[in-house]
Amino acid sequence: MTLEQLEYLFISHGYHKIPSNLPEFTFYYHKENQGVNVIHVIHYRSSLYISEDQYSHLKEKIREFFVDRGEQEIHIMSFILSEDLIKAKQLCVTDSFCWIIDTAMDRLIIYENQVSDFYGWKQILENYLEQKPYLREEESEVLHSTDKQKPQWKELPWVTIGLVTINILIFMICTFTGDLLYNKGALSVMNIVEEHSCYRMLTSMFLHADIQHLFSNMIVLYFLGEIVEKRLGHIPYTILYFLSGIAGDVFSMGYELLTQHYISSVGASGAIFGVEGALLLLIILNHGKIESMTAGRVAFAIAFSLYCGLTGSQVNNAAHVGGVLMGFAASAVIVCLSSRAGRRKD
Repeated sequence: MTLEQLEYLFISHGYHKIPSNLPEFTFYYHKENQGVNVIHVIHYRSSLYISEDQYSHLKEKIREFFVDRGEQEIHIMSFILSEDLIKAKQLCVTDSFCWIIDTAMDRLIIYENQVSDFYGWKQILENYLEQKPYLREEESEVLHSTDKQKPQWKELPWVTIGLVTINILIFMICTFTGDLLYNKGALSVMNIVEEHSCYRMLTSMFLHADIQHLFSNMIVLYFLGEIVEKRLGHIPYTILYFLSGIAGDVFSMGYELLTQHYISSVGASGAIFGVEGALLLLIILNHGKIESMTAGRVAFAIAFSLYCGLTGSQVNNAAHVGGVLMGFAASAVIVCLSSRAGRRKD
């Protein structure tokens, strides 16, 4: 098996190439909902020498590369292409996530101390090696088109885009129907208690009082939601969003019952504050920084927004508090469950 054939296999299975300054070292990654899978390839030629320390350092640098980009779950596997099995084995002796591909005999070698599989790649490699393939024309076309590849559609923040779109469409409908949707869908604790209309806890999240209310909420949702959705995954992010919105409604209703000051509330602010709470936790777990945002800045933004809610009028600050607390807690649970799942896979 040649390096070009191996590269074709990675690309055809949805992996992206990240070249290094040295042609002997290349790694490929595939983004999953809960993390990233990385395959580190070493073309161990006879003229090349790598110590065990250098090998470990390379893998640690790859991990740091993805940590700096906000990834929490990183699973790294090394493939060593070599004809010299003795030299190759010396690198794998202490690393269970390392396989050798014997380029002379076209065979995959997995020693007893190494993992028996890595996300199905054992079967993929064995099937390919058994066919004794040569680099076909269509494989070459795939390899030469990698630089022009666009981001996979699955990596786009589809949930955030969908939520923003739905909110805008419903607001447009409200402009033609007057108070109809507000009367039927706004959050009102008395309506819920007397009519058992619990659906209002969801419908109120898609209603906005005016264009300024809609615009400010959707701007924050899109730019922060994109970051959180990318790191948590589509489904966990969706669950977090709605849990935060519902928690905001519960806090709002509890506050109204406690103070006996009853109001009618609309807006996605509770859910959006949940997204902010989740972002704060993710930044804390990512050594205090994601992209240009730091934990201090996000914490200040949340605190300032809550302060404005306390000092302003017509602002349901109880919903904001409930949302941010739920977002922080729910994201912690999601990350914890994801970490356990990642360890089981490893």
